[in-house]
Amino acid sequence: MSLHDEAVLALKEYGEHPGSRTDGEQEELRQTYLEHLAAHPDGMWKSCGAGHLTASALVIDPERGAVLLTLHRKLRMWLQMGGHCEPQDATPAAAALREATEESGITGLTLLAGGPVRLDRHPIPAPCHWHLDVQYAATAPPGAAERISDESLDLRWFPYDEVAGVADASVVRLLEGARARLQEQGRRTFRA
Repeated sequence: MSLHDEAVLALKEYGEHPGSRTDGEQEELRQTYLEHLAAHPDGMWKSCGAGHLTASALVIDPERGAVLLTLHRKLRMWLQMGGHCEPQDATPAAAALREATEESGITGLTLLAGGPVRLDRHPIPAPCHWHLDVQYAATAPPGAAERISDESLDLRWFPYDEVAGVADASVVRLLEGARARLQEQGRRTFRA
C-alpha cells in the first residue's frame, strides 16, 4: 500500500484501539483529514498547497515522569518532535518514529501501541495553508541520551507537571492523551 493509503487506514482506525479515545473535536478532525486525503492524492506531501499531513511523536520517559521537547529553530516554541512525511516512510507511524529519532538523537524509541494518540490541525504560512498533524507518543529506552539536531535550538526533558508552563495547549493535550494511553496499557499488562 502507498503512504497515502496507509494514512487513510490509520485515520479510519483512529479511536478504535483500546486506550485510544476520540471526542467530538477529534472525530471532526478525523473526518476533515479523511476528506482532505480523498480530495488531494498529494495530501501527504509538503508540495500540496491546500495542506498536508505531517507526523509527530512526543518522546516520553515514564520512569522519570518526563517528556523530551525540542525548541523548534523556526517557530521558537517547545514542541514534540515531528515533521513532513518522506517517500521512504511506509506509514504515518514510521514517519513519526523517524522524525522523533532524527530530532532527538535517541535510537531505540518505541511507539506506544494503539496508533495515533491525537490529531492536531494548525495553520502555517503560505504557500501552504495547513499542517494536519497525526500525533503519536514514543517511549525512550533506559539511559537514553539526546542529541540536538539542526532543526532544534535546544532539547530538554520536562517533568509532566512543567509542560503546561513551557508548551502550547496542543502539546499539553498530546501529553494527557499519551499518559492516559500508558496508564491503560499498564492496566491491560497487569491484568494479562
